[in-house]
Amino acid sequence: MIRRAQIADLDTLVAYNLAMARETEGLELDRAVLRAGVRAVLEGQRPGLYFVVVEAGRVIAQLMITFEWSDWRNRDVWWIQSVYVSPESRRRGHYGALYQHVLKEAKEAGAGGVRLYVDRRNTRAQATYAALGMNGEHYQVFETMFT
Repeated sequence: MIRRAQIADLDTLVAYNLAMARETEGLELDRAVLRAGVRAVLEGQRPGLYFVVVEAGRVIAQLMITFEWSDWRNRDVWWIQSVYVSPESRRRGHYGALYQHVLKEAKEAGAGGVRLYVDRRNTRAQATYAALGMNGEHYQVFETMFT
């Protein structure tokens, strides 16, 4: 089941973001700074959304969205800022399911599209997102724009 994250998911979202930064970028993030940022989004103090995949009552994946105004489209474009699936839950379609869910929610919200930036050096991430059907035509910005 995919749903919007709640404050009760805070610790899991922080843990997953820490793991994602280590795994994909080799970075150690400051836990307190990250926790404050995640909390601010979950409490509505900062614009953004977290979506989670729940299996057997446990969060096994997360995806975070921020919004950017597009004057060309006169509406927001949703940016995927982070996505993480727990190692034991990978290769079970959760990345694709999260992406399709976000596309659906973005369309329903009247967004102009969905984008995700991937560093050119991160070939593993590029291959993952390309396999989902996203394209990297805009300087490695993978996007699906709505008409």
